[in-house]
Amino acid sequence: MDYPIRFPDQLRQQLRALRKAKGLTQAQLGVVLGVGQVRIAEIERDPSVVSVAQLFKILAALDAQIFLRDSRQESGGRPDTTPKGSW
Repeated sequence: MDYPIRFPDQLRQQLRALRKAKGLTQAQLGVVLGVGQVRIAEIERDPSVVSVAQLFKILAALDAQIFLRDSRQESGGRPDTTPKGSW
């Protein structure tokens, strides 16, 4: 099943849900990843503290993947090239 993530809070919820769906405690996931339970709790509480590389390791341990999809193309319309915000 796909879970669109558009806001950081959604990532926090999904990481916790994926871990629980695998039947893992934070401590057990920490053992798999070679980190402590406190680090897993910190990542679940605030996913912004994890690097992209660490996020991919967590997702691999949870049998999950990231997909990037240009939602503008799904609607059949032309892509909107108007800049949105700044980096």
